[in-house]
Amino acid sequence: MIRILPSDGRLQYMGRIDMREPDAPDFYWAGSLVQFAFTGNQLVLILENHANFAGLQLGCILDGNEMQIALGDADNRYDIPVSGAGKHTCTVFKRQDSTHHFILREILLSDGGGLLTLPPLPELKLECYGDSVTAGSVVERYDLAGQPDPPDYDARYDNAWHSYAMQTARLLGAQINLVAQGGIALHDGTGWYAFGKYGMETCFDKLCYFSDMPMTDWDFSRYTPDFVTFAIGQNDAHIGEEDRLLTVEERARWLDTYCRIIEELMRKYPNALFILFLTVMMHDAYWETLLDDACERLSSPRVKRFRFTRSGTGVPGHPRIPEQCEMACELTEYIRGLMHPPV
Repeated sequence: MIRILPSDGRLQYMGRIDMREPDAPDFYWAGSLVQFAFTGNQLVLILENHANFAGLQLGCILDGNEMQIALGDADNRYDIPVSGAGKHTCTVFKRQDSTHHFILREILLSDGGGLLTLPPLPELKLECYGDSVTAGSVVERYDLAGQPDPPDYDARYDNAWHSYAMQTARLLGAQINLVAQGGIALHDGTGWYAFGKYGMETCFDKLCYFSDMPMTDWDFSRYTPDFVTFAIGQNDAHIGEEDRLLTVEERARWLDTYCRIIEELMRKYPNALFILFLTVMMHDAYWETLLDDACERLSSPRVKRFRFTRSGTGVPGHPRIPEQCEMACELTEYIRGLMHPPV
């Protein structure tokens, strides 16, 4: 078989991926991906998976058909069924968040096949910060659309490809960096991520953000978005072992931290527009007022406050694919309006 190394320039990567070793890219964030075109009737992925918990699958879209790849092969070899020896396109993406990370070692193609050159990546770029909704958690429990989450939650139902953020990027024809983690809140010591140990204040500028590994800094010069969405606040009522609203002092600190992060990102991306919102997953209206206050405090034409039609009232559990599509359509329309304002 023909061996393709991950450093081959015909491979296209998207997302916060550790490329310090070009032939061993490490995928941490949900939705990060590699895509390529090839000829031949065989495709094999050699990748080293590092599981943290839960049932793990890799996402793959071959010639427009989405499939799951069950991870855990002892030889790190994953054969992808290919129909015919003609031209093919393939996208391999990380469905889940910190449940695992994986290192791509090589791609094998059939003798006589080879890589093709894809069109350039889109010029328009999004960067989307958020929690489990933005990461696409539990989207594939189709039977529970509009209902609470099942008690037997399993990460096999997670699929970042169908999150509103990645759907919006496809509708706009844009690249995307997805910076989303299930259970994360703004502050360390709140929310659910890593048992509440870390919040977005620690993770927003990280490449490896896993709580059980050495964290690494993200090089912001590698990707400069045109639009940044920031959907944090859903998990922030979980403080320690209780769920409650913030005290006056906690509220002031929350706003300080929220605005500090947005201002830091604004300095890194001096031409980007920032869109602040929460999702259709049910939450107390208190958190919407916090975002109103943050937007007012930031007081910049580059910072926009957006609300979904059913923000905070849509679904008692995680949005499934239909509700994610609902959000993607509304957000896409809003961003297109910012790109092409009425005369």
